[in-house]
Amino acid sequence: MKPGRGERAAMAALRAWFAAQGWKPLPFQRQMWRRYLDGESGLLHTPTGSGKTLAAFGGPLLQALAATPARDSAPTPARRRRSPPRQLQVLWVTPLRALAADTLRALRAPAEALGLDWQIGLRTGDASARDKRLARDGKLDALVITPESLALLLSYPDTAPRLAGLRCVIVDEWHELLGNKRGVLLQLCLARLRALAPGLRTWGLSATLGNLAQARDVLLPQQPDAAIVAGVKPRTLTLETLRPAGGERFPWAGHLGLAQLPRVLEKLLAVRTSVLFTNTRSQAELWHQALASVWPEEPHTLALHHGSLDPALRTAAEDGLRHGSVRCVVATSSLDLGVDFPAVDQVLQVGSPKGVSRLLQRAGRARHRPGQAGHIVCVPSHALELVEYAAARRAVAAGRIESRVPPRLSLDVLAQHCVSCALGGGFDAGALLAEIRGTDAFAALDDATWQAVLDFIVQGGRALSHYPDFRKVERDENGRHVVRERRVALRHRLSIGTIVGDGSVAVRFLRGGPLGAVEEQFVGRLRRGDRFQFAGRQLELVRLQDMTAYVRLAKGGDGSVPKWMGGRMPLSSELAHEVEAVFAAPGDAPEMRTLAPLLDLQQRLSSLPAPGRLLAESIRTRDGRHLFLYPFAGRQVHEGLAALLSLRWGRRQRNSFDFSANDYGLVLTPAADAALDAGLLRELLAPGELLQDLRESLNLGELARRQFREIARIAGLLPPSLPGRAARSMRQLQASSGLLYDVLERHDPGHLLLAQAEREVLEGQLEFSRLAATLQDCAGRELRLHAPRGLTPLSFPLWAERRRGQLSTEDWKARVLRAAAQLEQRHGQ
Repeated sequence: MKPGRGERAAMAALRAWFAAQGWKPLPFQRQMWRRYLDGESGLLHTPTGSGKTLAAFGGPLLQALAATPARDSAPTPARRRRSPPRQLQVLWVTPLRALAADTLRALRAPAEALGLDWQIGLRTGDASARDKRLARDGKLDALVITPESLALLLSYPDTAPRLAGLRCVIVDEWHELLGNKRGVLLQLCLARLRALAPGLRTWGLSATLGNLAQARDVLLPQQPDAAIVAGVKPRTLTLETLRPAGGERFPWAGHLGLAQLPRVLEKLLAVRTSVLFTNTRSQAELWHQALASVWPEEPHTLALHHGSLDPALRTAAEDGLRHGSVRCVVATSSLDLGVDFPAVDQVLQVGSPKGVSRLLQRAGRARHRPGQAGHIVCVPSHALELVEYAAARRAVAAGRIESRVPPRLSLDVLAQHCVSCALGGGFDAGALLAEIRGTDAFAALDDATWQAVLDFIVQGGRALSHYPDFRKVERDENGRHVVRERRVALRHRLSIGTIVGDGSVAVRFLRGGPLGAVEEQFVGRLRRGDRFQFAGRQLELVRLQDMTAYVRLAKGGDGSVPKWMGGRMPLSSELAHEVEAVFAAPGDAPEMRTLAPLLDLQQRLSSLPAPGRLLAESIRTRDGRHLFLYPFAGRQVHEGLAALLSLRWGRRQRNSFDFSANDYGLVLTPAADAALDAGLLRELLAPGELLQDLRESLNLGELARRQFREIARIAGLLPPSLPGRAARSMRQLQASSGLLYDVLERHDPGHLLLAQAEREVLEGQLEFSRLAATLQDCAGRELRLHAPRGLTPLSFPLWAERRRGQLSTEDWKARVLRAAAQLEQRHGQ
């Protein structure tokens, strides 16, 4: 479509502003603006720091500029274009509150410079009371918002007319929402917005994914042919590994990588600013503590950043990176997403990244300067992680990136959304069903399940119908579903969202501010006066009161470090397959040259893994006979597979089994020595009757019972703690959800949420589809069953993992180090 005079003038003004910054619009940015002005929606994929914000926001800016009167002079902030009465035009959805503040600054800058009389505000959990009021009252032109805050906004009846003029929704970091329930909630909210504003344009911004087309279709289910716009070509990435020096002993298993501390410190001091990524919050605390003990500069130049810290502490670390006042931040995935830090010179990754996309995301935190290649320094914590770095380098070069699988039929999220719609002015069941079926997540929703959802929000289902607390929605005289009770409205709005954390206890100084939160289970083991390491400080517990741990700074001494649930990241399928391939064909990767003696030893004692080959080892040690198996399918799959094999083996030869797993394989240890040959192992790995055997081997009912707590909270069965009241403990929540589960299982076994709990255990915790695929894959491989005389380099980490659960931490470390030294001495390593 040929642009009109207003559009041409607007484009000239935007180009002039770019020129004033020393920039030139990139081809993909111009393409995005043109597509937006032509009324299109789509998905942009481009690396962080390449100009995606202006690519997405430029279209709405041009539209607004073209609609206002032309002026004689260039736009300046002092002479803004006067607009008609305000009506929200742009929603910018961001998955992280930390991103929201940066995005707000990035949107305001061009709008003010171009003279637009726009109010751009923020609506997140951290927003000020003024910003929240402006968002609620519709006195903004553009709003930066999280999915949860958008769902909350839609729960108010007066929101609908204020969104009727909405022109555009931009979903930032869509890849981070695609594969979880937050993305499902956003899909439902977007369907609601499209019903309120039929001409709405929707654009997603994403990093590179393995399933970009599917990501586009989930975001835009009504437009399967919508554009996928490619941004700038990804920067070349170089991967450097801090390898042990010649003759230096390097651990075979375990450890945090702290033996690398001198080399890491040397790297950090060689540049101005660095981010040191770890995979868990506990590891971040320990690395920060270790670095602080040898840090030669002012303490404030070393910072810590993870999701359990108070927002003020995280913001201080981010500002230090942004302004260059901090030399190093030790961080977790809390800094993975798209906040731009041009001052960061270097990124280090401690341990394996466990996935290609995570490696690329973290490497992208540094060197946001035109023409500079990405670079990441990898810090192995034990020998076999060198293989994972070599594999990651190959995967990056080949462009193999993980996919994000979108959830389907998350009925707890749907129930929550339906109550929000009932609160937001009420709904007609037939019209809302059509709207919901228009989403990817609920395209397959059948009539019977929809009726079960309606019954649930009206009376909690058959078994709970006699309890008033579960009656939330009523049908009015016109047949519309509405919420009338203020108590229901208050509790529901406090519960909106799908982020369900493990039970946490706030940590704050006895005389001072908050530090963050740790898990209730950890604090429950502490006594008054006990010391622990948190937020980069040595703390002493003063008292525990109302789910708050009051602390003071401790003087000297050591303390334990909190551990958080879900800390272990499984190896992705893409990287696991590449690892197996690297074992078979090491090539000339520097990591594999360093590891050559260990690989030679593995080949000499047993054999090396390879694609198309299934390696198994039967080894006798002092503590019994062990079967080691290496499918390279990731820890979670191996844990399910180990339980399955234990059950099947026990059926054939009555016995009991211990088992452990890691990302490469699993170990089974029978209580009584049992013979195993290749034929029996093939039988144990048969793909048939998988679901039935899993039910028997893993007690799926108990796992589903635990999963039900999360589902019950999202669906509104567990009311939230009210403002001013003490928070409920995890023990109380687990007891309440367990009681509900038992009641439903006994009196309403077909309840929609019980079935969902089992489905989520199978697909989420056990990765049932991946486990089934692994068994099929094993069936097609050549089986090599070896019987080495002792532990091999591949079996040693699994043996050590098994021993971890049998000994105290100190005893385990001593035993593992002693065993490793004996093996190295025996084999001349």
